Amino acid sequence: MKLEELRMIVDERERKSGIPDLLRAVGVKIELTNLPIGDYIVAPETVVERKSIQDLISSVFDGRLFDQCSRLKEHFEHPIILMEGNVDIVDKITENPLVFYGALSSIALDFKIPIIPTPSASHSAKLLISMAARQNTNKGPFLKKIKKSNDIQRQQLSVLCSLPGVGEKLATRMLEKFGSPSKTLKASYTELIKIQGLGESRALKIRKMLDAESKFKKKIDQKTLHDIDT
Repeated sequence: MKLEELRMIVDERERKSGIPDLLRAVGVKIELTNLPIGDYIVAPETVVERKSIQDLISSVFDGRLFDQCSRLKEHFEHPIILMEGNVDIVDKITENPLVFYGALSSIALDFKIPIIPTPSASHSAKLLISMAARQNTNKGPFLKKIKKSNDIQRQQLSVLCSLPGVGEKLATRMLEKFGSPSKTLKASYTELIKIQGLGESRALKIRKMLDAESKFKKKIDQKTLHDIDT
């Protein structure tokens, strides 16, 4: 199939990535719109969610990642996570790299969504083109009527599933015991190990991750402290 015959639906927010311009430059027909799910629809049942390493890590901690994975699986037969960037920066931007790799493991094993790494926007564009070229993308419809999720229970599970080693079953047990995500996050190590199937090791990792001081916290200059005291 010629590149001029390929088409994709692209989320408006992807403009700043530079990828839409790269696709246009080689002749791919793209339609920019506000997608409720995913960033690139390369075939009627194939959607790609592109995440930089930084965005992937932040989406783990704010609970977005697993909610996005649930919705991708719910509405598309072939969802894919495109992970863009150098993974070497993981050690520099997160206290515990195992949280990052735990999230990747959950995406691959719990949600059964493939994760494909690329080093840069130009390589991401090449990957998207190769995906679109595998299918007759002139046929549609590409777009689906998808409403934004307002399911509070699903959102609560997504938040708890971002904890180290916690899948949907354990997240459900946590909510059954503590009643809400906020109470779960405040639970002590002793309370956590009472959750069936959680275990001492995972309970320790959860508390260690939640209690660790973030590198994102702004440090107050010692001179400023001195000025305040005086």
